[in-house]
Amino acid sequence: MSLPSTSPQITKRWAPRFFTIWGGQAFSLLGSLLVSFALIWWLTKSTGSATVLATASLVGLVPQVLLGPIAGALVDRWNRRVVMIVADSLIALFTLALAGLFAIGKAEIGHVYLLMFLRSVAGGFHWPAMAASTSLMVPKEHLSRIQGLNQMLQGGMSIASAPLGALLLEWLPLQGILAIDVVTALIAVVPLFFFSIPQPERNDLPEQANGKSSVWQDFRAGLKYVASWPGLLIIGIMATIINFLLTPAFSLLPILVTKHFNGQAIQLATLESFSGIGFIVGGLILSTWGGFKRRIVTSMVGLVGMGIGCLVLGMLPATAFTLAVVAMFYLGVINPIVNGPLLAAVQAAVEPEMQGRVFSLINSFAGAMSPLGLIIAGPVADRLGVQTWFIIGGVVCMLMGLAGYFIPAVMTFEDGRKRDLPVSPVDMTVAARPAEGD
Repeated sequence: MSLPSTSPQITKRWAPRFFTIWGGQAFSLLGSLLVSFALIWWLTKSTGSATVLATASLVGLVPQVLLGPIAGALVDRWNRRVVMIVADSLIALFTLALAGLFAIGKAEIGHVYLLMFLRSVAGGFHWPAMAASTSLMVPKEHLSRIQGLNQMLQGGMSIASAPLGALLLEWLPLQGILAIDVVTALIAVVPLFFFSIPQPERNDLPEQANGKSSVWQDFRAGLKYVASWPGLLIIGIMATIINFLLTPAFSLLPILVTKHFNGQAIQLATLESFSGIGFIVGGLILSTWGGFKRRIVTSMVGLVGMGIGCLVLGMLPATAFTLAVVAMFYLGVINPIVNGPLLAAVQAAVEPEMQGRVFSLINSFAGAMSPLGLIIAGPVADRLGVQTWFIIGGVVCMLMGLAGYFIPAVMTFEDGRKRDLPVSPVDMTVAARPAEGD
């Protein structure tokens, strides 16, 4: 199967439509982060229970892990613009209902859990719809740069949302912050009524299907599609392993600060702040540079770099906190270099009509590894020290990045589902800048 071509509907004036929709989604992301911060803080102040906070995290994670593959199959069947409108509108409606409960003093912990669950379900439809639509609105040569902007946005929002949320909590009641999220969700919806999103043709159905299929058949087709494409399957396995190792490692960062570096909250905040700043810098680098001609090469080089950063962080002595800050900044920079091109490569190589299922499957399997990794990482860290988990994660990431470069199925992934071919040295050259007016 040949590499899918850029949609003929993508014109030289693609940017106004895409960035108007993207800007609305950016407002929605900020509102979501503010709500998350406010609700977690409310649960913390109301209960002081680690179990309640852990349950809240699971309630937000489980729907996307369990429903993700089915959601992806539905996204590939339905109109993606409508999916995004309905998902954002439902999030606004659910949030408004909880704001009403807080306003009349009837809100309880169970109501907060329910909102987190429902928002996660809606988000499980929204994210693959937006990710799969990007390749239909943006020319392939710009996908890495767009992902660089996405990574930069996420880093900036992560830094800004906590202090902004804390400031708003001083000025507004909790229902006021929930109302802000309702407004930002509506800001995301409005552009979708004025700008169309191209809908891919269903070229994945066999001739005997006569253009029809069930959700279960689409789901199975998505599984078969990923499993039958060695390069895509290996990339999915890599993403799963990274989540399994690094999500627990960085979740244990407070323990690294307190037990290894003998630090306090200010030291933890310093590490997280420099990581966020690095995230913005890395996204800016990627959006400006664009990466190597083969996006997958950029990701593999970045993966080796990420492994080195984790290894250094895990091997630092207790007296080297300043170097730990440098390592966290470096890891923040390298994160978009790994993830941005990888997502762009999938958007460029996978047929548009399959992207909802592919993104959801990878996201679900990788996401499911996070709680499993946490279950294993805790006892390992207690017995051998939390640095051990960073060292393990660093070594594995380095080995995966190096191994990926020598696996033809990975290096030729962007050629589509064709016979594995050796990569020419010319593919290591930096991606050319687009001509003016693209």
